[in-house]
Amino acid sequence: MSSENRTAVPNSLNEHWMPFTSNKDFKENPRLITAAKGVYLTTHHGKTQIDASSGLFCNPLGHGRREITEAVTKQLETLDYAQPFQQGFGGSFELASRIAKHTPGDLNKMFYTICGSTAVETAIKIAVAYHRAKGHGERYRFVGRERGYHGMNIGCISVGGMVNNIKTFASVLMPGVQHIRHTHLPEHKFVSGQPETGDYLANDLETICANFGGENIAACIVEPIAGSTGTLVPPKGYLNKLREICDKHGILLIFDEVITGWGRTGSKFGADEFGVIPDIMTMAKATTNGVVPMGVVACNDFIYDAVMDASPKGAVELFHGYTYSGIPVAVAAALAVQDIFEKDDIFNRAKNLAPYFQKGLFSLQDLESVDNIRGYGMMGGIDMRLNTKPGKAGLECFKACYEAGVNFKATGDCLIIAPQFICEEKHIDEIIDKLRTGITNYQKNQKN
Repeated sequence: MSSENRTAVPNSLNEHWMPFTSNKDFKENPRLITAAKGVYLTTHHGKTQIDASSGLFCNPLGHGRREITEAVTKQLETLDYAQPFQQGFGGSFELASRIAKHTPGDLNKMFYTICGSTAVETAIKIAVAYHRAKGHGERYRFVGRERGYHGMNIGCISVGGMVNNIKTFASVLMPGVQHIRHTHLPEHKFVSGQPETGDYLANDLETICANFGGENIAACIVEPIAGSTGTLVPPKGYLNKLREICDKHGILLIFDEVITGWGRTGSKFGADEFGVIPDIMTMAKATTNGVVPMGVVACNDFIYDAVMDASPKGAVELFHGYTYSGIPVAVAAALAVQDIFEKDDIFNRAKNLAPYFQKGLFSLQDLESVDNIRGYGMMGGIDMRLNTKPGKAGLECFKACYEAGVNFKATGDCLIIAPQFICEEKHIDEIIDKLRTGITNYQKNQKN
């Protein structure tokens, strides 16, 4: 069998332990993707699907971008790898400079990692390193948020608030982590954009400071919009209050922008969209358009300066890094993505398309199995009504939609919709129409 056919339709499914997948169910009726171009995917049955979630939020510029392919190929032919420790290559410095032109405020120092999870893990370590450099080693506590998702490393799960993740790995999680409540209230049902109520939920952080001592807390980490759990949009004024409480107690504010970064909200970053600047910000996914794994941690200048000043010349200031931190192939992809952002005016394109997408998304609320819809910018979540047990409705509806020709991610009973920024209105129409068909077919299947 040729290598091409072998990767398209493998001889065996038994050896691959798939991530976040019901493996036994999948291997009875596999769903394999064999090709992708633009906004469309091709299945191993030869059927075409429209990508309604930009992969996992990571392909906003569309699949098969020639500019990225050429940049990666050229880089591999010139310099395939360079050690990131005590040496480097010019591209990583150029990329850091270009990212710094977009990041808000004084978030001008970039630390490269290999994905979103490692970016969050790095942000946690940098927060600790900063406080120690300032003589405050007692600040070891972190505050996360219920229903927050920050990746699957131990630190990420610890500050995250996804129940199954925490329950599964509870015995090995970080000590000293507290969680504030999530922001989705009953009165937010079918609300598009930011809810008017709920900013008071930020006061949970003040309560934690009173109970555990604000002087013992290193950082509070939140997603500007909680993405993986189903687009929980912050109430008006909520993020501003978090910023104020952090400033009051000397707590660093970390925004996880792995999903919201690079245009998903309609602005470059959620920080820009909501007018709140964090001290540390994580990025990944769209940074390379999902082509090569890469994470970035943007730090305020004062954090970098404190860590640098605390160490003598010639010493390693931060004992942290990865074999694949800012490697040439990832940097080449990210630089090509930066070019596309500018050439195609991507951020304005996303902002202009968002209202049309949101109108289409909320048009699905008449379907009887739809329990709730939330949306902001180019992201949305559709909650399906419970079907005997949690997660069953989401999986079965995903399968029905897959057969209807629309591809997306489901988390529990929530359908995650995040179209690519290169979509035209006709593509949004196609996504909504096929979602309606898939959800309707799911409903019929439940009645039979």
